[in-house]
Amino acid sequence: MARSPRQSAALDAPLGRGGVLPPRTPRPSRDRFGRFSESFARAMGTSAFLLGMTAFVVVWLVWNSTAPREWQFDPSSMNFTLLTLILSLQASYAAPLILLAQNRQDDRDRVQIEQDRQRAERNLADTEYLAREIVALRMAVHDMTQDVLTKDTLRAELRSLLKELDHPEREATAQ
Repeated sequence: MARSPRQSAALDAPLGRGGVLPPRTPRPSRDRFGRFSESFARAMGTSAFLLGMTAFVVVWLVWNSTAPREWQFDPSSMNFTLLTLILSLQASYAAPLILLAQNRQDDRDRVQIEQDRQRAERNLADTEYLAREIVALRMAVHDMTQDVLTKDTLRAELRSLLKELDHPEREATAQ
């Protein structure tokens, strides 16, 4: 019993309403748009962009002021209406994209601040632990210096242990 290609594909893929699901088409994600807005805002904040925009406007104004009337596309007699429209359109798109980029940066800053706070708490806990350990060591050293073991005391203690080792049966009968 041979299977049709549709039946074998049905075993490999989940079923949708009309059979096998079609391949997913990638949808633009909010993160991708956010990255785009950040790169746009970053590019608009560069000196290269400002110089390029200045050069564009200067060329536009010079061309439409000094070129022959037939070659002008935005004459100065019309107060450069097209240039004004283009710059307004650029500003109307730039402002929301820059705000979106700032909001994303605020979110990253908020996360960074929280991580810094947690790191500071861990550092404080570690410092307090180390301080307690140092105090405990100082107290132990102080206690050891109170019970000073002199050479004479050590010699006497060693002699008594040697006597016990030399005469273990005498010590056992004495007890």
